[in-house]
Amino acid sequence: MSMKFDIQPASNPTSEKDRVAKLVDPGFGRVFTDHMAVVRYNQAKGGWYEARVEARANFQLDPAGAVLHYAQEIFEGLKAYKRDDGGVNLFRPDANARRFKDSADRMAMAQLPGDVFIEAVEQIVRIDRAWMPGGEGSLYLRPFMIASETFLGVKPSSEYIFAVIASPVGSYFKGGPAPVSIWVSENYTRAAVGGTGAVKCGGNYAASLRAQAEAIQHGCDQVVFLDAIERRYIEELGGMNVFFVFDDGSLSTPPLGTILPGITRDSIIALAKDAGKTVREEPYSLDQWRKDAARGKLKEAFACGTAAVISPIGTVRSVSGDFEISGGAAGPVAMGLRKQLVDIQYGRTNDPHNWIRKVD
Repeated sequence: MSMKFDIQPASNPTSEKDRVAKLVDPGFGRVFTDHMAVVRYNQAKGGWYEARVEARANFQLDPAGAVLHYAQEIFEGLKAYKRDDGGVNLFRPDANARRFKDSADRMAMAQLPGDVFIEAVEQIVRIDRAWMPGGEGSLYLRPFMIASETFLGVKPSSEYIFAVIASPVGSYFKGGPAPVSIWVSENYTRAAVGGTGAVKCGGNYAASLRAQAEAIQHGCDQVVFLDAIERRYIEELGGMNVFFVFDDGSLSTPPLGTILPGITRDSIIALAKDAGKTVREEPYSLDQWRKDAARGKLKEAFACGTAAVISPIGTVRSVSGDFEISGGAAGPVAMGLRKQLVDIQYGRTNDPHNWIRKVD
């Protein structure tokens, strides 16, 4: 299914002077571009209709809008990167479109066709490309969908709003990736088998915030969750997947099922295998992590996701004691994979898996 977007440029866009000032230090997710893409869904009207690119504005939502009461809401996160030749790269938007469909299916929401998802993303990049920062900055794209039917019964909504907004973001790490400290959450779990852990819905993140606050109270940057059944096995961080690197050169990462199938995670597995490394997707316990770090079998641990790409993990803190990984420094495997991935994203090296979609 393809849809033609009605392009309605903003009548009062941000001035060039104000835009340049905002792009000096945009931070993350606080500065927004002038436009948004919106597509609406109504079961009674036969599905998706009214695809538009228009000035970014507030939604009009009835107080009985279904999203406000039953949290039918999903989202994605991806970035557009400025190439040296002035063109723009999207990184694996087809994978985001597929995961968005999977999320919609799990949340009993209308499924948006993948080509409409990609077209909406590309339209925003085209109309707001002047907002793309230089250097290691990028344009962060946030496609999302909310249930908009006015109804207080507990059932799947029959109306939805899909939208894409964009936010210029600077380099996630000023001065290069610094190792992060993480807190092991032993009171709270993120997801159980049969739950919504594998989809990108807002409720997963809301449920993680208390544990993240606990991590900050203990002087840590991020929280890491254990499995919900045995409370033994590492699952993922509050918003990132996790990898372990061993002294034999192999890598391990928790298996899918209750965790988000990260696109960065999937890309790292592919690049590590390209380099001839063994990558295992298997359970790894906190006790084993502690033992392997103490005896030097574990050489590195790192988190990964769209925003930070790769964050080395230096220190792990928990009620049962703290430990460091390789003296708390960033390791060569994490940094090598990070450089390779970022170089592909910005078009500075070859793209062996055809991950890049050019928007020119």
